[in-house]
Amino acid sequence: GALEQYLPSLELVNKKLPFGIAETGTCYQLSDQNLAGIGCSSEFTEASLVWFCSPRTSSQWLDHWTRQRLKWWRKFALSPSDFSSSELVEAELQDGASRGVKVTYRFPWGPEPLETLWNLGDSELLKTHGNAKAKLQCKDGRKLFVPQVIALSGNMDRGLLAYLFNSLQMEKKVSIKQRIHQRKVLKLHPTLAPIKVALDMGRGATVELRQVCEGLVTEFLEADISVWPGYLETMPQSLEQLHTKYDEMGVLFTVMISENTLENGLLVVRNRDTTIRETMHISEVKKYLQKYINAASNI
Repeated sequence: GALEQYLPSLELVNKKLPFGIAETGTCYQLSDQNLAGIGCSSEFTEASLVWFCSPRTSSQWLDHWTRQRLKWWRKFALSPSDFSSSELVEAELQDGASRGVKVTYRFPWGPEPLETLWNLGDSELLKTHGNAKAKLQCKDGRKLFVPQVIALSGNMDRGLLAYLFNSLQMEKKVSIKQRIHQRKVLKLHPTLAPIKVALDMGRGATVELRQVCEGLVTEFLEADISVWPGYLETMPQSLEQLHTKYDEMGVLFTVMISENTLENGLLVVRNRDTTIRETMHISEVKKYLQKYINAASNI
C-alpha cells in the first residue's frame, strides 16, 4: 500500500528526499507452532514504515532505523538485553533485497523476530509503477533519481507478548513471620501499563467512602490516568490479597481510601515496584501520580 501511495506523497514533500509512509493493519500468516500453543492466532497487527532515500544514503538509513528500532524496544523493557538485532544471511533475504536486519526477542523457547528491516533498492517501486522512471524521480540536492526503499515491518502482537514475558517477575518477599514467599508481579513500564491506579476502600461508612472514590475516579480520568474501580467489587478481600491481584495485573499504584480520609483527608498510596506505602493528603495524590508517570515517559 505504501508503494502505491508514493506518487501522491511526492507532491506533499515537493519531490524532496528523504521521507516515509507509515501504516498499521491486520495481516494473516501461517500458524506459528510456538505462539499457537499459548493461544495466538494466525491473525496479527502489523506496523510498517517505508522510507524513501537516495542511493548514496540507503545503507546509512538502514543502519539508522535499526538503531532506532532496537533503542525503542529496549527503552520499555525490564531486561533490555533480551532484545537484539542481527544481519540476515543471504539465504534469508527476500527477493530484490540487498541487505536485511531483524530485531528479535529471546523468548523462553528461543529467539523470535519482532521486526524485519530491508534495503529493497528501487526494483519494488519500479515494478509497482510499471517501470515509469521519469515520473518516479525526485531530488536529494540537485540530482534526480528513483529513490531506494527501506522497508520496516513489525508484528505488534508478538511484540506485546515479548513485553509480557519480559515484565513478568517472580520476586522473593519475607513475611512478618520471617517466611519467604514468592511475589508475582507484572512490571510493565509505566508508559505501557494499561491501568495506572487501582482505587479501593477499607471498612467504614460505605456510602461516604464510595462517594470519595467516585470523585477521585473522575479527577484521575480527567487527567488521563486510567483507573481500576476496585471499590465496586462486592467480594471482600484482605489488603494482602488486593496487592497480590494488582501486582499480577501490572497496576502501578494502589490508592486506599479509609475512615481517615473522611476525617482528615489522608489516604495511602502503594507503589507496585517498591511496595512502599505512603500516606498523603487526597488533594496531592493526582499531582503525585502525574509526576511519576510523566517522569517515566520522558526517560
